[in-house]
Amino acid sequence: MPSQSRRASFPKVVIERDADSEESSSEEEVEDDDVQTEEEEEEVAEEPENVVKVEVVSGSKKRERAPITISLKKVCKVCKKTGHEAGFKGATYIDCPMKPCFLCKMPGHTTMTCPHRVATEYGVIPAPHKSTYNSLNYIFARQLRPNIPRIKPAFVIPDQVNCAVIRYHSRRVTCLEFHPTNNNILLSGDKKGQLGVWDFGKVYEKTVYGNVHGCILNNMKFNPTNDGAIYSASSDGTISCTDLETGISLSLMNLNPDGWQGPSSWRMLYGLAINTEKSLVLVADNFGYLYVVDVRSNNKLGDSILIHKKGSKVVGLQCNPVQPDLLLSCGNDHFARIWDMRRLEAGSSLYNLSHKRVVNSAYFSPHSGSKILTTSQDNRLRVWDSIFGELDSPSREIVHSHDFNRHLTPFRAEWDPKDPSESLVVIGRYISENYNGAALHPIDFIDISTGQLVAEVMDSNITTISPVNKLHPREDVLATGSSRSLFIWKPKENFEIEQPRDEKKIILCGKAEKKLKKKLEGDSDDDFDDDAFSSKGKKPKTKKPYSKSILCKSKSKC
Repeated sequence: MPSQSRRASFPKVVIERDADSEESSSEEEVEDDDVQTEEEEEEVAEEPENVVKVEVVSGSKKRERAPITISLKKVCKVCKKTGHEAGFKGATYIDCPMKPCFLCKMPGHTTMTCPHRVATEYGVIPAPHKSTYNSLNYIFARQLRPNIPRIKPAFVIPDQVNCAVIRYHSRRVTCLEFHPTNNNILLSGDKKGQLGVWDFGKVYEKTVYGNVHGCILNNMKFNPTNDGAIYSASSDGTISCTDLETGISLSLMNLNPDGWQGPSSWRMLYGLAINTEKSLVLVADNFGYLYVVDVRSNNKLGDSILIHKKGSKVVGLQCNPVQPDLLLSCGNDHFARIWDMRRLEAGSSLYNLSHKRVVNSAYFSPHSGSKILTTSQDNRLRVWDSIFGELDSPSREIVHSHDFNRHLTPFRAEWDPKDPSESLVVIGRYISENYNGAALHPIDFIDISTGQLVAEVMDSNITTISPVNKLHPREDVLATGSSRSLFIWKPKENFEIEQPRDEKKIILCGKAEKKLKKKLEGDSDDDFDDDAFSSKGKKPKTKKPYSKSILCKSKSKC
């Protein structure tokens, strides 16, 4: 059938069958078909422009039979009803008329006219405890935070790409971690279970270990006593300790020793935390249970403990940086919970922080450990200013776009570990914005003490979404995992003066090398990662390649 131009509305396709192709079992069915045919012919007569008739002939005999009418209508992907569409059109998000605003989840307006599209002071919920102090807050301010300056220092924002590795991983990046002592080493995990080690100071020095895990590497933490080893938790149900020099991995625990026995019994590990005082590795699975492993003996301690609703996924764990016996967890049961590890048992949580939807992450503040920041799937960042105060409701709720409906790594708001005021966080944005005609997904820097947007950084060559972001603990550097690629951001002023951009700073690996050659020759490029997509779910037709890129000459390096 010849190709047809795109139609504004879907046509009706009428297929006329031959009698011999499908015989009726009785004359009554023939009469019913005749009646139905007349009704369908009337409908066809009303809309002659949107009808396509296809005659199906079997053999040499041709007889009129009841046509089969197939009606193709617009179906909304959100509410599954016909007559309208919803989703991205370029950089504009079209809301479903049957649902509230996609951004703030409130009725009465659309995403484009949402009053919270531009951050408002103190977010949706103002800070009720902003000016209230009690004795615990006074003791905390005098004893635990003596070195925090009263005047908030100026924020330094890394806003320009310094170097990158394009398609470094074979699947999308799931987590990032900076080396605790070497400032130029970045570790990354991906959906396939691979562990990448990249020296972004030398750019070309990179290694990928593919034998660490069998599937998604969800979380990783460095060994506090040995910076040459890293612990990782995976969806294959194992905890591994990997030597970064040799790539040799030691399995500390395997929850699926008998292999695949069905989804009802397969355990996947997501959250991972390390108690430095007791030398313990803590992990949690997709059934709501917590497991404790002794680092010194590499053995599991005790039985698993139910810390979230049974059958729900525990996606995040963290020990308090000041008091490691305080454990913070979050999961798919819409709760973030605080635990005391000295009396850890089912139902013994100190506080239960309620959310309206799934909690993607929950973190203590990096210096004092007194604040809590959570990222929920309801497009909210929630902040508790003090764990010593009232925890029934958050101090602030900040509206931010991170409710995704595609296969992406979940968005997580990360603290800036260098900020002594404990107020700057970074998180990628889901809803795209129109920048000079291109639909880009910025990375947002937010001041959680006021709810204001400090900065939004972007690069015209990064058209994919950037859900994984990590700020360097010692330098003004931001690492971003966008689809299969890694990007290093540095401040623009220092970047231009100290280290001018050159073509050796961006490496193309694997298929990206061939694709760049095709683009330079003028060929089209339709093959892309199922997790890397622009606002419409497709790559733009006109996309400029990196103007200062270099192909990796040695295949062994890529």
